[in-house]
Amino acid sequence: MHTLNLGILAHVDAGKTSLTERLLHTAGVIDELGSVDDGSTQTDSMALERRRGITIRSAVVSFVVGGVTVNLIDTPGHPDFIAEVERVLGVLDGAVLVVSAVEGVQAQTRVLMRTLRRLHVPTLVFVNKTDRRGADPDRVVRDLNRKLAPVIRPGDTEALAEHDDEALAAYLDGRPAPDRLVARTRDCTVHPVFSGSAITGAGIDELTAAITAFLPTAGAVDGPMSGAVFKVERGPAGERIAYVRMFAGTLRVRDRLTQGRVTALSVFAGGGPVPAESVGAGRIAKVWGLDARVGDIVGAPRDGHGHAFPPPTLRTAVDPVDPADRLALHAALTQLAEQDPLIDLRRQDGLTVSLYGEVQKEVIEATLREEYGIAVTFRETTTIHVERPVGEGAAVRVRESAPYPATVGLRVAPGPAGSGVQFRLAVELGSLPLSFFTAVEETVRTELRCGRRWEVTDCVVTMTHSGYFSPVTTAGHFRDLTRLVLHEALAEAGLRVHEPVLRFRLEVPEDVVGTALPVLTRLRAVPHTTTPVGSTCVVEGDIPAATVHRLERRLPALTRGEGVLESVFDHYQPVTPRS
Repeated sequence: MHTLNLGILAHVDAGKTSLTERLLHTAGVIDELGSVDDGSTQTDSMALERRRGITIRSAVVSFVVGGVTVNLIDTPGHPDFIAEVERVLGVLDGAVLVVSAVEGVQAQTRVLMRTLRRLHVPTLVFVNKTDRRGADPDRVVRDLNRKLAPVIRPGDTEALAEHDDEALAAYLDGRPAPDRLVARTRDCTVHPVFSGSAITGAGIDELTAAITAFLPTAGAVDGPMSGAVFKVERGPAGERIAYVRMFAGTLRVRDRLTQGRVTALSVFAGGGPVPAESVGAGRIAKVWGLDARVGDIVGAPRDGHGHAFPPPTLRTAVDPVDPADRLALHAALTQLAEQDPLIDLRRQDGLTVSLYGEVQKEVIEATLREEYGIAVTFRETTTIHVERPVGEGAAVRVRESAPYPATVGLRVAPGPAGSGVQFRLAVELGSLPLSFFTAVEETVRTELRCGRRWEVTDCVVTMTHSGYFSPVTTAGHFRDLTRLVLHEALAEAGLRVHEPVLRFRLEVPEDVVGTALPVLTRLRAVPHTTTPVGSTCVVEGDIPAATVHRLERRLPALTRGEGVLESVFDHYQPVTPRS
C-alpha cells in the first residue's frame, strides 16, 4: 500500500483542526466529530491547546483513502510556531492549505504558501467556512490568484491553459485535459482549489478524492536506510519518543544507530499508532530507544535533506517561583529543548530561552506548570544580538609561561556573514592526542556560543600552536588554557555587536502610504520598494527586529485595521550608537 504524508496548514481560526476532524470522520476513523471549542479534537492533545483552541505541537493521525494510507499531520497556525511548521514540511509529500471564506487571505496564509512553494511541496487549497455569514469563496479565490499563487478549480481548462502548453492545445481543440492539472500540481506550478465547510461536511468528499488524485504518494525506495526526526516527545514513564519519517530502506526493532538502539516501533494506521517490528520508506513511525533530537538524521544522510530555520529574535530569562525548583526547572527546560531545539536553552544570567513571540512564553509557562509542576516567572523579553570580530587577533600561551602543562595558540579572523564558526588547524594533526584537539575545538565553540553577553559568530578560529607534557597534561588543562587564549585573541581582534534585521512586506490602503512611510522611518525601517496594487500599496524593505513589534501594535490604528504586515529574519547589521 502506498503512503501519503499530508500536512494541514492554515492561518489561526481558518478551521484547520476542524477540517482534520471532518476528514477522519469521513474516512470512518472516528464516530463523532470533535470540537475545537470543546477541546475534544483528536490532534490537539495539550491542555493549553484545548484551552486556547489553537494547535501548538504537530500531531499525526492516519486514515485510508482509495488504498492509500494517509498520515495526516495537523500543524500550528499561529506565527509564533512557524519553526514547528517548517520542520514538518520537510517530511511531507503534499499539503492542504486552509483559507477562511470569510476572513480570506491573511498574513500567515501568505507566509505558509511562500514556504510551501519554496520547499516544493505540492499543495491543494480548501476555502473553508462557506456556511458562515459573510462568506465569499469567489472573492477569496480571486485574492489567492492575485496575492499568493495560481489556484485553479478542477475542470477549468481555460485557466490551466495559461500555465501548460498541452492544456492550451486541448482548450483550443475543445477537449478536457485532466491529467495536465495533476502534472502541474505535482510540480507546484498551480494549486487546485476547493471550497466547502468542515462543520457541515460540504465539499469534503471532493477534497478527499482530490488528495489522492492530485498529490504524490511515497512508495518503497531502495538504498541505505535513511530517515529524519521531525518531532520528539516524552512518554508516560518519561521515555523519549522520536517521530521519524522514513525516506529509504527499512528501520527495524533492535537496529543500532548513532543515536542508540531501537527498542520499539509503532506505525500509524487506522487513526493512531500501532506496534510494528519494522517501518519502510514513505512511512512515519514512533521510535523508542534513541537519544534523538529534532532534525537528526536516522541512518544515511539524504541528498537535499536539511532546512535552515529562521532564527528566533527574542530571548527571555526564566526563574522558578520557588528557588528550590531551580534544578528541576533546568531539567524540564532541557526536555522542552529536545522537542524544540530552537528554544536554545542557555545558562546566562540564569536560565534563558529563545522565542519567536510572546505566545510561546505562555506555552512554556503553562507546560512547566501543568506537566512538570513548576511555577515560573519571566523577565523582560529582549532582542537577541550577535557579535562578530572586527579584525584579526592572535594569542599564545606556552607551557613554560603558563600555569598549565600545555601550549595553545589561536588566531581569530572574521568569516563570511552567515558562515557560523569555522575551526581549523595550522599545526600537525599528530602533534597532540586526538582527545586534546577535541577538547580545544569543543571549548572554542562553547565559549563563542556563550560570548561575553551575546554569541560570537561568523569567524574563523585557527589553532596555530600546540604542545603538551606527557603524562601530566590532561584534556582539562587544554580546556582551561583554551578559554584564556581565545578571550585574549578576541580582545585583540575586537568585537562588534550586530542586531537582527527582518525583511518586511507591508500592504496598506493607498491613501495612508504618506502617513505610514514616516512611521516606518521613525522605527528605523528602510523601505526599498513601494508598489501600487489596485486600491492598496505594497511597501517592502528591512526593519530591525527590535522595532517590528511596535509597528505591529501601531498598524491597526495607522491603517484603519486594513494593513497586513509580513516579516521574516533576513540578516544582522551592526548596531550604531544613537544620538
